[in-house]
Amino acid sequence: MTTDATDITDTSEPVSDARVWADEGWTARVRKNEDDEGWAVTMTRDGDAEPVLTSPWTMGRDKKNPKPLNTTDFKTLLKGARDVLTRHEAHARAQRHRSVTVQDDAGAAVRVDLDIAADEDDPHALLSAWAADGERLAEHRVEAGFKLNAASARRWVAGGFRDA
Repeated sequence: MTTDATDITDTSEPVSDARVWADEGWTARVRKNEDDEGWAVTMTRDGDAEPVLTSPWTMGRDKKNPKPLNTTDFKTLLKGARDVLTRHEAHARAQRHRSVTVQDDAGAAVRVDLDIAADEDDPHALLSAWAADGERLAEHRVEAGFKLNAASARRWVAGGFRDA
């Protein structure tokens, strides 16, 4: 469990303090770890309830207080937090995308993709077929629970890209 070292309510202006830095839509806070003797730093994007990044923080020279934040530290933490978001978004995209390649009746390779929409109000997916040269052959809206595999892709391609 951690506690705020300093409380800041408005981060619209850049803030540079020994334990809190806010700039570029982000806030870094050095916090005391109540479970042990150490310190941690969190990076929170403005408007988010939870930090994107939490990391151990170095003790100062007196071995009691944390090392003060500085510009270099903040920029390093900012890069790390943005990297975490980038990896998270890439993982989420990969979870919503499936692809399988089959052959049509003429023996040509057809890649069939299933992309699940990230829409809780209207759950659905798009099934699309692509020729080897990158030309889109067809696109069809399907239920979000559609199971794409080689057999279902072959049926869709053989059926002339009609209902999947």
